[in-house]
Amino acid sequence: MNPYVLTILLSSLGLGTTITFASSHWLLAWMGLEINTLAIAPLMAHQHHPRAVEATTKYFLTQAIAAAMILFASTTNAWMNGQWEITQLTHPIASTIAMTALALKIGLAPMHFWLPEVLQGIDLNTGLILSTWQKLAPFALILQMAENMHPLMLTSLALLSTMIGGWGGLNQTQLRKILAYSSIAHLGWMIMVSQMAPQLTLIALSTYIIMTTAMFLTLKNTNSTKITTLATTWTKTPTLAALTSFTLLSLGGLPPLTGFMPKWLILQEITNQGLITTATIMALSALLSLYFYLRLTYAMTLTLSPHPINSITPWRTQTKNPTLHLSTSIVLATCLLPLTPAITIILT
Repeated sequence: MNPYVLTILLSSLGLGTTITFASSHWLLAWMGLEINTLAIAPLMAHQHHPRAVEATTKYFLTQAIAAAMILFASTTNAWMNGQWEITQLTHPIASTIAMTALALKIGLAPMHFWLPEVLQGIDLNTGLILSTWQKLAPFALILQMAENMHPLMLTSLALLSTMIGGWGGLNQTQLRKILAYSSIAHLGWMIMVSQMAPQLTLIALSTYIIMTTAMFLTLKNTNSTKITTLATTWTKTPTLAALTSFTLLSLGGLPPLTGFMPKWLILQEITNQGLITTATIMALSALLSLYFYLRLTYAMTLTLSPHPINSITPWRTQTKNPTLHLSTSIVLATCLLPLTPAITIILT
């Protein structure tokens, strides 16, 4: 892609997110979300591959439906209550429609069906943007309107997302689909405490972005899109394979890695609220996600790919991809747990 066009599109992504962050009016927030959608669509379709075009079309139609629902919800609230403020979305019908639209935008279950297919059809760089940056603007709106939401709706979305995100990733062999279901499961943890403790949602979102960035950069560095391809990583780059296994375990939420921090704090908050059953279901659903993370770890570190004559050459090839961002994200994805008290104080 032309670097000038790429600069314009990436700047538009930043502009759309900034507009949504800074807005208190629903129309301005909607405008920021639409700028985001229109800016990422050319990035998704630039491969000129039928699968990429199909994924772009699915993504655009899904986001257009969600945007129309947001407009309808904000207009309904303005008609009933005379308020266009995001924090004043108090009408029950309008708030339910708006929350459903935002859940559709970020891929919460049961509005998640588009996310694995779209992520599978695009390249890893655009998939990284879709899985991380595109979640920021909708989450800013969710946190502003969470106080006016019915707790049962948020809890239902959270439990469905954690369970479907765990079950859906069990039988997948495509790494991008596995990361998509991982995203769905992590989003459920974030939504669960968005009303009780918004600062924990920010912590969970930040750690998710760090860990997902590390995984996408690793897959980009090793040029892996399937589990069978991942099995050759140990032969080519054993150090990266070992570090990536820690990143996968961090995504699963195992101590003493970074991913344990948000799950630990969220389960503590849910328990303090007296929701023992909900906390138990979410902890058990995390085991489903942990299973396919362990499967990836096993395939990467404990499985050696066959060594036929025609496949020896790639193992001798030295990669020339820059590794500064990769090494930084892996360190952050595995070593931030001791900073938990400082992070909670800063965000509180």
